[in-house]
Amino acid sequence: MISNTLLNCLQKICRFNFGDFEREEFKKFLRMGLIFALIIGVYWTLRPLKDAVFIHLVGKLSLPYAKTASVVALLPLVMFYTKLLEKTSREKMLIILPSFYGAGVLLFASLMPFVEKSPQEMKALSFSISILVQLIGYLWYLFVESFGSLVVALFWAFASDTTEPLSARRGFPLVVAIGQIGGIIFPYSIGGLPHRLGLPNDGLSMAILGLFTLSIIPLVRHFLKVTPINLLKSFQGTNIEEAENAQEPGFLEGLKLMLKHRYLLGMFAVNFIYEVIVTIFDFNFKIAAGSLYSGVELSHYLSLYGSSVNIVSLTCLLLGISNITRFLGVGTALALMPLIVGGALFSFLTIDSLNFLFALMVGSKAINYALNGPALKQLYIPTSQDARFKAQAWIETFGSRASKEAGSLFNMLLSPLQSYFGAITGRSYYLLMSGCIGFPLLALWLVTALFLGRTFKQAISGKKVVC
Repeated sequence: MISNTLLNCLQKICRFNFGDFEREEFKKFLRMGLIFALIIGVYWTLRPLKDAVFIHLVGKLSLPYAKTASVVALLPLVMFYTKLLEKTSREKMLIILPSFYGAGVLLFASLMPFVEKSPQEMKALSFSISILVQLIGYLWYLFVESFGSLVVALFWAFASDTTEPLSARRGFPLVVAIGQIGGIIFPYSIGGLPHRLGLPNDGLSMAILGLFTLSIIPLVRHFLKVTPINLLKSFQGTNIEEAENAQEPGFLEGLKLMLKHRYLLGMFAVNFIYEVIVTIFDFNFKIAAGSLYSGVELSHYLSLYGSSVNIVSLTCLLLGISNITRFLGVGTALALMPLIVGGALFSFLTIDSLNFLFALMVGSKAINYALNGPALKQLYIPTSQDARFKAQAWIETFGSRASKEAGSLFNMLLSPLQSYFGAITGRSYYLLMSGCIGFPLLALWLVTALFLGRTFKQAISGKKVVC
């Protein structure tokens, strides 16, 4: 009785921001949101640890090289993931990936007491040991990058494959809102724990995150067990069989799908341009933070950043930002993002301070998660199952890494520019080039967003599968 009363209260609270839900539909999205909160909580705690540990073990100026390595490393991983999708059900994939990453995080946790030493001890390491420590730093960076690409993408592919368009319009923003709660609680409470306890390394945080990653498995099993079958149906266009029969099996099927269809290529472009520009922001933020903090102190500071992103994102959702998608359409939500990021880019070019970069990164990430993210996920609904799973894996895994690689290649220019022209003049040229590249990309993003919104609307109205 108490649970029913609580459920009714939650439905009433969510009605303004997300719309009216049927009772079982609402319970479905609450369960889905709980799984997402766990994934996002773990991911947003791993992200600060990824950068902080890497900076401590390898060095802050090596960050662009780590992003470059992630593109090369993730290519065969995505190919293997795509092949696995052909032979394994979606339910099993949501067990296999958390098992792998949970065990992996626990392994890295066991290594931290041996490799994450004080700055003085790091300088005293022999050449061979120093190389081994840097290798572990790179492996840790690549491991976390792949988690964000594969696990998050798999969740949304699963969500899109089990949700119809009208239900997704209400439910996906709710899932994101619940996910932000995990992103608020986990980074500060777990990521900053070693610093608050006075521990010398991040092993404790990693061990806790490994256990939470493994706990995704029973939550997925419970979701599939108690959710009614009629609420696990996906969008079925009148041409669904024709679209799926046109797909060819193989490692590169997702890439072929993306290159073959303008709709999927447009989704890639939106992801690509956003990541390129934000990678430039992110690099400058991490450089500034790494100059003031190190070790578990840096982990703590970046964990505060992670929690702040999710606080702002959740605030945006609670204030009704999802109503833009509900009432004005997916196209409007997608078109607003390049305008917002354009304002952020102009501010980046004119203001230089760590506090401003902190606020800039928080705002850019939060608006993306609250507005752009849910809208982009809905674009996969009028597509075939192969497009939802395999093409999405390429767009959000390799495509995301490729865009960060493009941004990282640009960031590599900062060091030689400052060496040749001096610190101040070199940075001025770097910022000038950022604007010359960034603003034309934003114009392309706006045109692409309008195309995607129009195509999505036509597909849903005509009950057709786009690809």
